[in-house]
Amino acid sequence: MPARRCLTRLLLCLALATALPPGDAPRAQGLVADLSHHLIAITTAFVGTTVVLFGVADKGGNIAVTVQGPQEDLVVRRKSRVAGIWVNRENLAFRSVPAYYAVASTGPLEQIARPDVLEQLEIGTGALDLEPIDARGLEPSEIASFKDALVRRKQQQGLYSHEPAPINFVGDKLFRTTLTFPANVPPGIYQVQVFDLQGGFAADAQRSTLVVSKVGFEADIFDFAQHRASLYGLTAIAMAILSGWLAGVIFRRG
Repeated sequence: MPARRCLTRLLLCLALATALPPGDAPRAQGLVADLSHHLIAITTAFVGTTVVLFGVADKGGNIAVTVQGPQEDLVVRRKSRVAGIWVNRENLAFRSVPAYYAVASTGPLEQIARPDVLEQLEIGTGALDLEPIDARGLEPSEIASFKDALVRRKQQQGLYSHEPAPINFVGDKLFRTTLTFPANVPPGIYQVQVFDLQGGFAADAQRSTLVVSKVGFEADIFDFAQHRASLYGLTAIAMAILSGWLAGVIFRRG
């Protein structure tokens, strides 16, 4: 059972942290963390899921966790009112935008790390390095406005955090948090980073990988749509025509 495996790993981390007495050599790494599972399988019945992250911080202190999904180029459009109608007037494309971003922490980000550290490690949506592809003619304030709009749209889709999820300590060293993935989470490889923050700086860090993958019939449809787009489109049109014809037949008989 997943809960039993998670408990077993928690106990193993605690054992590693306490097994070697002082003076015995070489100690284990100060920060040890893991996930309850490293694969999220998307099926036709998938409605979202959660993954537990747990670990041991040998030095205590504060912990921050970031999760970034597969990257994509994304265009943000700004609407303006023309003759009483809202139309797209301006747009700005951003390079390598995380399709998913989540953060968790033991406290408010501005209290557990220096602003320059948050920026360097991309901890928090405000610290994401969103690079415009071509921002010629735009003022820095306008670029910032497009970035804010991008983050808001992702948050509305449930793909970006609004606030950091809580990380709780169990005792002095053992910590855990729950990462939430919505039903529309995109497939791909996700990078999970854990930071041990001491005095506002990152004293230790660890990275692990989480895979989100479509499986079964859902995967077959996705692969068909991606690699045979033209045939997929024709099939969809044919199915729509067939459905309309069947509906007409049924209603005529009724």
